[in-house]
Amino acid sequence: MVASPKNFPLIAELLAEQQRLQTPVAQFATAHDAGVSFVPQLIPLSLPGPGEQYAFEVDLDSCTGCKACVSACHSLNGLDDEETWRDVGLVVSPSRAHPFTQTVTTACHHCADPACLNGCPVLAYEKDPITGVVVHLDDQCIGCSYCVLKCPYDVPKFSERLGIVRKCDMCHSRLAAGEAPACAQACPTHAIKIVTVQSNVGRSATSGVDTSSFLHAAPDPSYTQPTTRYISSRPLPENLVAADATTLRVQPAHWPLVIMLTLLPAAVGLQIASLGSASKLSTLNAQLLPLAAAAAGGLGLLASVFHLGRPLRAWRIFLGWRKSWLSREAMVFGAWFPLTVLAAVAPHFSQLSRFNFQSLPMVTATIGTLGLVCSAMIYVDTRRHFWRAAQTFPRFFGTALVVAAACLAPLAAIPLLAFKLALESRTFFFGEVSARLQRGPLARAAVARDLCGLTALVLLTAAPVWLALAPLLAGELAERYLFFRAVDAPKMPGVPSA
Repeated sequence: MVASPKNFPLIAELLAEQQRLQTPVAQFATAHDAGVSFVPQLIPLSLPGPGEQYAFEVDLDSCTGCKACVSACHSLNGLDDEETWRDVGLVVSPSRAHPFTQTVTTACHHCADPACLNGCPVLAYEKDPITGVVVHLDDQCIGCSYCVLKCPYDVPKFSERLGIVRKCDMCHSRLAAGEAPACAQACPTHAIKIVTVQSNVGRSATSGVDTSSFLHAAPDPSYTQPTTRYISSRPLPENLVAADATTLRVQPAHWPLVIMLTLLPAAVGLQIASLGSASKLSTLNAQLLPLAAAAAGGLGLLASVFHLGRPLRAWRIFLGWRKSWLSREAMVFGAWFPLTVLAAVAPHFSQLSRFNFQSLPMVTATIGTLGLVCSAMIYVDTRRHFWRAAQTFPRFFGTALVVAAACLAPLAAIPLLAFKLALESRTFFFGEVSARLQRGPLARAAVARDLCGLTALVLLTAAPVWLALAPLLAGELAERYLFFRAVDAPKMPGVPSA
């Protein structure tokens, strides 16, 4: 018997059902047979008007999570193997009574008030005054990665090969030529397109930006005013969460910054100690403290250079001083270090004796303190919970005060160090992501920090100061390591790791 659908009614019924399905392929075939040009409108037909800008619109009903958009973006932009500008994730409802799962495609949201642009110390970002697209200027970037810390959506990506940060630019060159971005062009279900939305491009106020269509499970949109619209014909559950919300992600250590943020506060603490009376400096030579401060400060600033992907461009770091705390830190410590060296070497050169340098140590200590304020604000300004002001300022200034007290009166340093350890321990027991990281994959570093701190407490009671400073600084180094690795980094929804 020859097999045919007529002999198998069930197969015939299934084939007929497939022919009735209105899939994109079926729609295209029907339109093609009818001689109709099937070209969807993926971009607006006109440029944005005043107070408007381009934005991505994602139809959640059409997104299947096929990652064709990811592949197209990667190919068109020539990205590195591990580099992605567009990702696909999942959002789920934790309710067992009403389960819900939805795939989500996401890229740069081209925010009305972009944090990456506001934080860049070298003005390597610009927001197009006509289209509103946030563009990264590769030739201006120094690779400091501060925009990576500032962005709450994990959009900018650091390229190890190039030593700079790169990100989605909505394929603005294609838009200028009337072509849709690669992701929209490649999507087989046309789930991605470019639309025009109300915005305040080029203005300081951003309160008029409508973020009601933003994703519920994403970070708070009030910070940067993202313009991406996620639409669905079905009402989305209010309790949506990212599918990878409970996944622990240990953040990069940033060792050059760990060393810098340990040595610079210690240097400021040594300067503060050098302001003490001669009687309080009996355990250390009064002339040795300024030299130690200059050495620690010089090593700290030298270490910071290794954090940059393109250090030869670092001379431009002052350009963003109006908005970027990183620029302000570089300018303040740039002025502080020469004065610190001068204060350290002046007493040792007789030809400089005719100048009055008595007020110089006080000036350098004041400038160094201002530099620590800028250092703390760099991380407070990212709005990450672990880096909030109540935690960051006591950490940075605590190092300076404990070192100063250890040099002046070791017994006075004991309560200061004990208070600092107690404050840090709160993040070990309380808090969600950071506490779980410190109790889990970072447990050894947390234990090492406490052991070094307790050892310093014991040695401060009777041992020589120089002997207590070794475990003290080692403990502060471990604390800075945890400061970077245990931070709760926000991001758009992803997929749970295996």
